[in-house]
Amino acid sequence: MRRYLRVVVLCLACGFCSLLYAFSQLAVSLEEGAGGGGGKPQAAAASWLAGGGRGAGRGAGSAGPAAHPGRSDRCKDFSLCYWNPYWMLPSDVCGMNCFWEAAFRYSLKMQPVERVHLAVVACGERLEETLTMLKSALIFSIKPLQFHIFAEDQLHDSFKGILNSWSFLQTFNYSLYPITFPSENAAEWKKLFKPCASQRLFLPLILKEVDSLLYVDTDILFLRPVDDIWSLLKKFNSTQIAAMAPEHEEPRIGWYNRFARHPYYGKTGVNSGVMLMNMTRMRRKYFKNDMTTVRLRWGDILMPLLKKYKLNITWGDQDLLNIIFFHNPESLFVFPCQWNYRPDHCIYGSNCQEAEEEGIFILHGNRGVYHDDKQPAFRAIYEALRNYRSHHVSCVSPDGPQVTASILHLK
Repeated sequence: MRRYLRVVVLCLACGFCSLLYAFSQLAVSLEEGAGGGGGKPQAAAASWLAGGGRGAGRGAGSAGPAAHPGRSDRCKDFSLCYWNPYWMLPSDVCGMNCFWEAAFRYSLKMQPVERVHLAVVACGERLEETLTMLKSALIFSIKPLQFHIFAEDQLHDSFKGILNSWSFLQTFNYSLYPITFPSENAAEWKKLFKPCASQRLFLPLILKEVDSLLYVDTDILFLRPVDDIWSLLKKFNSTQIAAMAPEHEEPRIGWYNRFARHPYYGKTGVNSGVMLMNMTRMRRKYFKNDMTTVRLRWGDILMPLLKKYKLNITWGDQDLLNIIFFHNPESLFVFPCQWNYRPDHCIYGSNCQEAEEEGIFILHGNRGVYHDDKQPAFRAIYEALRNYRSHHVSCVSPDGPQVTASILHLK
């Protein structure tokens, strides 16, 4: 009996050692294949394990060695948690840390996935710009996106036809809304500044079930995961309800500090083309103002503010937001200019230091620069994203400029 028992134990030990050896050899072969394989695009997810806690973007481009010539630490830069455990990986994807990532992937499935809410308002000839902006958001997104599209009725069928044809439908949902203003003052709100632009002021009152929202103009292009700007919500202190970038970094060329005939936030005002909102807080807050000693809620302050300042404002709803946050500065979180990079940051010399040091995260092509030759770089990026026709969204690059180059290559 003891002899049989010894044989069983010996067989088990040999089998275990053989299994360990097989797995180690397979892992080595996969890593060697990753070092010498082709540059076929691969899918990837948030690189919490490999990227120090910050999610990387899912963009278009090559994740193979050609994307990072001369680098041997590729496995440290890319998360593989969209793939199966490493013995089922494609030959040109390395298998390091796959046991850990498989467990991480399982934990993600057990948790509800947060959806990022993105809103835009489109009127007139803005269909193409809006679709290009939405495409850029999808290319670089990690979490699923929920689009809230406010558009004139004649644009709804076009939006539906194109959005329903996109092949990455699993990564987003969308809702279409008509342009909606308070009935008693609808005509006045609609013609303020540009058609429909002031719709953004009423989003907290219309989307009552949405807690937080990122609003962007139609001429915005994402060059980085939407998740990254969404994460700034966690940096809000207890009094902050919204986030925007300064209108100017250099006071000598600022518009508000030189020409405004109304109060404005800070030294140079803020630009509302990219506006991150905690709308639950906005709906609850009572705002200080210069019209009455009584604090007013968001839905009650807008019309009195327009009546008082409508002859003094130039940029419509953006001016009204500046007035509101002038009286309530504790409620605004100001993010750097790289999150709202505009031609103004390079026309009069480079004046966005954060973009010089870390790159441009969100491109804002105001002044119509996507459609003329005044800013060729802006137009080139816009056209590359507009013409992007891939049927899937593939790899990750944590470096903004490299992502842009990859997109241009795959155009």
